Amino acid sequence: MTSQPDISTDLPQPEGHGRLRDIVYGAIDGSVTTFAIVAGVAGAELSPFIILALGFANVLADGFSMAAGNYSGTKAELDDLHRLRQAECARIDTAPETARRDLRAQLARQGLSGEVLEAATAQIAANPEHWCTQLLAGDHGLSSVDPQPMRAALATFAAFLAAGLVPLLPFVLGLGNALEVATVLTLACFFAIGAYKSRWSLSPWWRSGLETLAIGGVAAGIAFVVGRLFAL
Repeated sequence: MTSQPDISTDLPQPEGHGRLRDIVYGAIDGSVTTFAIVAGVAGAELSPFIILALGFANVLADGFSMAAGNYSGTKAELDDLHRLRQAECARIDTAPETARRDLRAQLARQGLSGEVLEAATAQIAANPEHWCTQLLAGDHGLSSVDPQPMRAALATFAAFLAAGLVPLLPFVLGLGNALEVATVLTLACFFAIGAYKSRWSLSPWWRSGLETLAIGGVAAGIAFVVGRLFAL
């Protein structure tokens, strides 16, 4: 008889929430806000030194601000998860019959019935940790994997910094047509972010890239038009 494979050895154990949202969010905002500074200052025909000064200040200050905001938001999410987990575990200890009925109702909503439903309820209820996890998922829609505030903040800051420096490169290199090159590089950065995002999407890379390019391009266009108004 052929032994069945142990799927627990094939699937990676979750270590925390994915960083995709943090990376994409930070990268797009970094590109848009820095290009807004570049387009606005260059559109007003100010010196490249001012462009670099304001651009680098924006990358560091706004990047840190976004990272801090993401840390605080993710930490609040983690605190709420801990509060709800404590409440559900306390309910299992103090009102096990009520918690068991809740567990059974959740499994029934998932399509179990009859002996299978009773067996699954008994099996999960035999382990308080699994019981609590199921109640969290069913009653609150929460995952058993804890969010990680520091990793979320670092991912956002790193992505913001990397993408935010792209519009500044032509000015750092002292190119004569720095604004035009910065525009092309920023749009290419938007497309690259979308293409990268497609690794976790059902959309093809080019469609995801064009979608992000369109969103970022609109924001960049608004920034450029506002900057040109100051030059009139």
